[in-house]
Amino acid sequence: MPAPLSHPARAPHELSLLLTLATVQFTHIVDFMVIMPLGPQFMRLFDMGPREFGLLISSYTFAAAVSGFVAAFWIDRFDRKRALLALYAGFIVATALCGLAPTYGLLVATRVGAGLFGGVMSGLVFTIIADLVPYGRRARATALVATSFSLAAVAGVPLALWLAARWGWRTPFLVLAGFSLLVALGAARLMPPLSAHLAGARRRGPLGQLLVIFGEHNHLRAFAFMIALMFAGFSVIPFIAPTMVANVGMAESELPLLYFCGGLATLATAQLIGFLADRYGKQRLFTIVALASIAPILIITHLPRLPLAAAVAWSVLFFVFVAGRFGPAMAIV
Repeated sequence: MPAPLSHPARAPHELSLLLTLATVQFTHIVDFMVIMPLGPQFMRLFDMGPREFGLLISSYTFAAAVSGFVAAFWIDRFDRKRALLALYAGFIVATALCGLAPTYGLLVATRVGAGLFGGVMSGLVFTIIADLVPYGRRARATALVATSFSLAAVAGVPLALWLAARWGWRTPFLVLAGFSLLVALGAARLMPPLSAHLAGARRRGPLGQLLVIFGEHNHLRAFAFMIALMFAGFSVIPFIAPTMVANVGMAESELPLLYFCGGLATLATAQLIGFLADRYGKQRLFTIVALASIAPILIITHLPRLPLAAAVAWSVLFFVFVAGRFGPAMAIV
């Protein structure tokens, strides 16, 4: 095994900045994730089939892809803090409108709005990490922010489902919008200006930025890599809850337990994977975890009716290995 890599000393306020970014990411992920376990309710209340539910989920993803492409031409021309807060404000408004949507069509429209802002915002979070954290510690820093996924599953989604069961499906989105507003105010106060990148960006126009993005072979490889990574996970993740209810026999009231256990497990393993990636190589750890994720993906998509404990156990393995790929992958990119 190769020798451990050395790591530069941590910069002042780095941890507080990472925690702020993790909290922003937490609210974004809860907004994205809670749609999935609410799937059975949406299908019942809006008379959806799997096709319409798939459109509801994918509308967010496609909107994020379009906005991410467009933002690539201008996002580097702004202070990262101001850009993040502006995108976060749009995300908050879209989330609140989602909770007020009276019809399926308007619900899809609000998810498009959330994707337009949330997708760029999420990418900007990891760009800030890449700007500020040296490569030798970047996998651990990325894993720290990525624990927002685990916390969303452990705390955010179960709480949102409890609110939905008690006061209706609209409540989680309205509460999340209110909480996100508080987070935005805190981020505005705690985050320093992030403008070191502006000197190079202002020398390039849109065409120059296009050439920088698509003229670099490594960029194209990174795009293909991230598309494959996201496709492998999110072609399955949105349909876990409907599948568990319809095929495996879980009750809707048992879904919070599934997300809680999966999130708790990834909360423990994400930091371990990030530490090992920094210590022994990001490509090596990504390859190991990605190969290990194949079996859980195949199993979770072919489960028969099972006792609750067995269904949760297989789901935990799925979450651990599928989510575990993201820390090393984002650090590589």
